[in-house]
Amino acid sequence: MNQTEKQNVVGALSEFCAKMGSQNKAAVALGVSPALVSRMLKGDWNLIKDEMWRKVASGCGYSSATWNIVETRDLQTLHYLYEDAQNNGTAMAITGKAGTGKTLAGKQYCRGNKTAFILCCNEYWNKKMFLQELLAVMGSDWSGYTTADMMYAIVKKIKSIDHPLLILDEADKLNDNLLYFFITIYNSLEDHLGTLRCGLILQATSFLEKRINRGVKLNKKGYNEIYSRICRRFIPLNGVSNRDITMVCQANGLEDTDDIRDVIEDSEGDLRRVRRRIHSLKIKHEQQLKEAV
Repeated sequence: MNQTEKQNVVGALSEFCAKMGSQNKAAVALGVSPALVSRMLKGDWNLIKDEMWRKVASGCGYSSATWNIVETRDLQTLHYLYEDAQNNGTAMAITGKAGTGKTLAGKQYCRGNKTAFILCCNEYWNKKMFLQELLAVMGSDWSGYTTADMMYAIVKKIKSIDHPLLILDEADKLNDNLLYFFITIYNSLEDHLGTLRCGLILQATSFLEKRINRGVKLNKKGYNEIYSRICRRFIPLNGVSNRDITMVCQANGLEDTDDIRDVIEDSEGDLRRVRRRIHSLKIKHEQQLKEAV
């Protein structure tokens, strides 16, 4: 990384520390030492390897690649639902096709919100890893904790925050034992009047809806409880429209109508494909300009 990129990473790190509440909590969430965070912020960079810069940059959500985020209709919908869940302490399940920007929207919302947290789930996690990762995104240390200790620490942390929000992104990747933690967290945060002290969101593809519905029909353990707590409803996103793609193209330097049509036809409603096609077309045009000189 060059000096300018490192300065940008430090800026992102500073914002991340402010969100986490301290440098130590940020270090825990990033999986690095507090000393490293301190050295980066102080400008003592001489002995810091590039791999650590990249790790911190990724953890803070910083990328050197220039890409302008557009307020697609699904991004607007997601932000509205996040605010509703956070302000009113509600639980909900949101579904949308892969590539509609769910993870991006969640990360963007939480980046600017000190009491909102997003956990990007993985299929290989066991109970211990799930709880460790959840504590980490909240900036809490789990060293020496048992599974029960970690669950207690998570609930205690959430209860200490004013209007918290927890987003479990790609929740369809969680196995049954981990999905049951949604019930445990919900039950631990529900008061005697049935009011939640935290907004809880399950966010995934439509596979989660099919899985929950199938589990309910088969009367599988925990599935009726999960379905009840999300009010027996899955909120579907609209998907990526041609207008969304057009705005993304224009915001990222692609103005030609034929190029935009090309991107729309290639995308299959997937913003990842949109980004890749825009990149491909821009490289193609740069090469054509070089050849014309």
